[in-house]
Amino acid sequence: MTSAVSRIAKAVVRLAWPVLVAQLAVIASGVLDTVMAGRYSAVDLAAVGIGASVYFSVFIGLMGVVQALSPIAAQLFGGKQLERIGEETRQTVWLALGLGALGVLLLAFPEPFLRLAGAPPEVEARTRAYLQGIAWALPAMLLFRVFFALTTAVSRPRAVMAINLVYLAAKIPLNALFIYGALGAPELGGPGCAVATAIASWLIFALAWIYCAKHPFYAPFRIFGRWSWPHLPTLWSHLKLGVPIGLAFFVEVTSFTFMALFLARLGAATSAGHQIASNVTAVLYMFGLAIGNATAVLTAQAIGAGNPREARHTGLTGIGMMFAISACGGVAIFLTAHQIVFLYTRDLAVQSIAIQLMAYIAFFQLFDTSQVVIVNALRGYKIAFIPMLVYTAALWGIGLGGGYALGLDRLEAANALGLATPMGAAGFWLAGVASLVVAATILFAYFMHVSLRHENALA
Repeated sequence: MTSAVSRIAKAVVRLAWPVLVAQLAVIASGVLDTVMAGRYSAVDLAAVGIGASVYFSVFIGLMGVVQALSPIAAQLFGGKQLERIGEETRQTVWLALGLGALGVLLLAFPEPFLRLAGAPPEVEARTRAYLQGIAWALPAMLLFRVFFALTTAVSRPRAVMAINLVYLAAKIPLNALFIYGALGAPELGGPGCAVATAIASWLIFALAWIYCAKHPFYAPFRIFGRWSWPHLPTLWSHLKLGVPIGLAFFVEVTSFTFMALFLARLGAATSAGHQIASNVTAVLYMFGLAIGNATAVLTAQAIGAGNPREARHTGLTGIGMMFAISACGGVAIFLTAHQIVFLYTRDLAVQSIAIQLMAYIAFFQLFDTSQVVIVNALRGYKIAFIPMLVYTAALWGIGLGGGYALGLDRLEAANALGLATPMGAAGFWLAGVASLVVAATILFAYFMHVSLRHENALA
């Protein structure tokens, strides 16, 4: 058993670290936009912040649908049904094109989002320009995510890492060209980030599929060997798996978005302290996504190979690895909270709030990253609907509902805990911890049920 766990753990690490680097490159790109737009003007910085939030919310939901290719292709790869991988990939391309068209329409006509934001007129105008520019990045990014899902499913994640690093490298000069104006390019300010993102997105889309067409590893899949029209039964099977994945992503993103909106009522210091806490969790969450992706792929490959025992052990190993890593991370956060916060701000009021939140973050990230790996292990079994329901009930019900009761309202829930006044940001993070404990517990129990059922079915 020990040798099996060691073998699986090495395989998880081998697949996870390139995905982690790729995801950190994407985060770095967002930081780059923020810094460069902020140096141009405060109005442009605000516009990029609002616009990026809208774009990310739309993209993450649509991306989840496309991501369904990963467990499908991984199971086929494990079962050595290589040409079927090519057909599933072609169908996912059709799906990405349709979703990309929908996304372009949503972003090119952004009035509903702008009314919801309620920004000042000068910020609204720049945000509209940003969204209308970045709309053209969305189809390319969704088509790139097809490549991402395919290459990770067949255990080739280094290609994704390399191309994402190219994306980050390309964004630096492109941002400079279109934000500040140079070499004949127009000076667009914050919306220049969107133009740069669109160009870089189409660049990596082209690189990805040229690589896929030329590399001999992908030849047996015959992705480009024939033409396929949309096949409704295949598309429907993708949607049945992908829509719950997309909705789960959407629930995660919006739970943080609404938390930030609620806490904005408590003033700039509270919002800033909350933003520091959110940033710390976002970085740690990348580790959960990377290990979760690797766990999902290896679990799906084992199922496709007809080895449900290996699939269960893979899921448990990935979950155990993440829990151990996050436990160490939690201790480190708890012991170095002051130093972490000091890196972000010198404002004493913000520091006080952020340091208080670090104690909650230590526990929050432990269960957050662990439940991400559990959910991904379940996706390896092509199961996404039940986890989506658990997410919705836990993150929106317990997390946001409980957070509002503890953080902002003088309800019986707060009084029952002996709270004379609302807890503010700490109330939301406490409720967030509770929601993730509930979600992780239910999802782990469900994973054990599913994995044992599959194992017993072939016993």
